[in-house]
Amino acid sequence: MEHVIGQIAKLLHDFENGFMNRRQLVHSLAFAAVAAAPAGVALAQNPAQNSSAAPSAGAPAPAHSPAFKTVELDHISFQVKDYRVTRDFYADLMGMEVTNDNGRSQVEMKFGNSTLLARNRRPPADGATPAASAAAGAPVGNRPPATALVDHIAYRIYNWDTDQVKDELMRRGLAAATLRPDTGGGIPNYSSFHVSDPDGFNLQISGWAGANDSVSKKK
Repeated sequence: MEHVIGQIAKLLHDFENGFMNRRQLVHSLAFAAVAAAPAGVALAQNPAQNSSAAPSAGAPAPAHSPAFKTVELDHISFQVKDYRVTRDFYADLMGMEVTNDNGRSQVEMKFGNSTLLARNRRPPADGATPAASAAAGAPVGNRPPATALVDHIAYRIYNWDTDQVKDELMRRGLAAATLRPDTGGGIPNYSSFHVSDPDGFNLQISGWAGANDSVSKKK
C-alpha cells in the first residue's frame, strides 16, 4: 500500500508541475487503483467456473481477470557492438545512472525504476557468420528464434522544451535543422524527436509540452 501511495503522490506532483494533463492524470490514477487491488483478482479464473459449456468456435472469449498485472518496465536489453560506447551515449545524453559495469562486456544503467542493460553481442552459434545468424533468426541458447522486432523505444524526460531539445540534439550532431517534432499524430501537449543511437537503434525522446512550448503555439 505504501508503494501505491508513493505512486499517487508522484502522479500528483507530475500533474501540478505540468508533466501530464488532467486526462492522463485520471487514467494513471485508475491504473494505480487497479494495482492496489487484492492479489487474488490477478489470478486467471477458470472458465469452467463461469460456464458449463465451452464457447463455440469464433465466439468472443469470456471476460475474465488477467493472469498478471504489469506495473512497470523492468529492463530493456540491447546487444551492441561496443557496450562502452552505448554506456557513454545514454549516460551523457539521457542522464542514465551507471549502476553495474563489469568492465568487460556489459553495463546496467538505471532510469527511474527501470534498467537499460547493454552488452556486447554474443558470438554466433556453431561458427556461423553474424550476418547469416541474423538472417536466419537463429536462436541463442534456449531462446526462440527472432521472428519480429521492436521498431523503437521512447524515453520521457522532464522539463520538456521542444526547441531546447532540438538545439541540444543538433549540437551533438544527432539531428539536422530540418528535423520536425513527432507529436504522435496530434496527441495534445505531446512532443518528441527520433534519433539514432550509436548502434542504430531508433531512440525516441519525448515529453509533455507546456502551453508556451513551440509545438503548443502552432496548434
